[in-house]
Amino acid sequence: MELAEEVVDAEKKSESEELKPKESEEYFNPLLKAALAGDIEGVQQIFEDVEDPDREKANALLMEKDIVGRDLLYATCMAGQSDVIRTLARYGVDLKAKTARGYTLLHCAAAWGQLETLKTLIELEADIYATTFRDEKARDIAYRYDQVECVEFLDWAEAKQNLRNFIIQIQTTITDPEKVQGRLHKEDKNTSLKACQAKSDWLENTKEPTMQEFLDQKQQLEEIMAPIFTKLATPRMQDSGANKKLGIPSSSETQTYKQS
Repeated sequence: MELAEEVVDAEKKSESEELKPKESEEYFNPLLKAALAGDIEGVQQIFEDVEDPDREKANALLMEKDIVGRDLLYATCMAGQSDVIRTLARYGVDLKAKTARGYTLLHCAAAWGQLETLKTLIELEADIYATTFRDEKARDIAYRYDQVECVEFLDWAEAKQNLRNFIIQIQTTITDPEKVQGRLHKEDKNTSLKACQAKSDWLENTKEPTMQEFLDQKQQLEEIMAPIFTKLATPRMQDSGANKKLGIPSSSETQTYKQS
């Protein structure tokens, strides 16, 4: 029992190390100072001003990591500097990067209750499905730290992303000859693509949709696609000889039978 408690305590300490601010270091990172202060002009100057002494090492300053694998964006997320994150994203920073234990910028912002930062990261296509070594998404971290608004937003954002991903999955499948293999009629393909377009238009044009609306739209699309996916899952009999052995009439024989 004592050993189990020690393991849990060690894991909690490890997580707190990854989700707490950096300790002050002897080495000075001018980009970090500007980022934490919300100094967008200062950040841009380091990257763009040819006369700035730190310009040549700007990317190195941006990518510089601490002992647990966090770059300065983690500290920026903790501080809730959303505009700075948006600015830094233009300079090629990887918003989907993970620490050694799988923590992302979303996990960090969620733990600290930085709702606007979460919205910015999702807008910039951070990975909402990313999990830590404990198999926890950012939503799970927010829940564990009682960040209620963050939990609600991440549930909403995931429902939206699930609908978008389902639309993409359908479009990719329906337009792939290897996946279709002649099992769908033209009408089936048109039905699928029209349904996807309608849901895409809904996503694009609906103002302030609720999480339940995303779930409802996805369910409607699933119902439309159910018979089409059933056809795709049905093995295609390509060998007419095999069909005859099984007593299955060919298409010409079926047509003759119908005419008679």
